[in-house]
Order: sequence, then C-alpha cells, then structure tokens
Amino acid sequence: MCLNASQWNLGTTTTAATHPRQILYIAKKPRVRIQRLKQNRMRRTLSARRRRFETREMRIDEGREIELKNLKLYLENKSIIEENRKLKEKALLLHQENRVLMSQLHKISNTTNTLSVN
Repeated sequence: MCLNASQWNLGTTTTAATHPRQILYIAKKPRVRIQRLKQNRMRRTLSARRRRFETREMRIDEGREIELKNLKLYLENKSIIEENRKLKEKALLLHQENRVLMSQLHKISNTTNTLSVN
C-alpha cells in the first residue's frame, strides 16, 4: 500500500493514520506481532517440553533412589532378623543351662540339708 507524492495529505489537518510513515508502520505492525507471537509460542512449547522432560527424568531418578533405599532397608531388616534369631537361640541355651545349674544347686543344697540334719 504505497502512496505517491500527489496522494499525500500534507496540509495542517494531517492525522497519524493518513501520514505515509504511519501507514507503513501500521501495515508492518501485525506481521511483527504475528512473528513475535509465533516466537513466544515456540519458546513456551520448548520450555514446556523441557520441563516435562526434566520432571520425567527427575521422577525416574527419584524412583531409582527409592528402589535403592528400599533394597538397603530390606537387607538391613534381613540382617536384623537373622541377628534376632541367633540371640533367641543363645537365650534359649542360656535358659537351659540356668535350669541345669539350678537343679544341681538344689541337689547339692538338699544333700547338705540332709547331712546337717543327721
């Protein structure tokens, strides 16, 4: 939309909309706006894709960390259970030994009581 010199309104009543420079500026403005909108849209979609990718990677990393922690806790529990079983066996053996010693002590004390009575 070009105007030749005869079409220019150079009077004192020139408005911004009729001035040739303003007309060219107005004509170019929507293209620039569309380009900026496209660029902004591209930036937003790229940043959204990047965020989704990063969050997916973070979730995968968190999942791996949780699996490792779970495995460590499982192994720790297993070792505690094994240690508990061994301690129970020792406690049972000590209890049996204590009962044997107590019975021997009673036998000795009974024999000494019978000897002292005689």
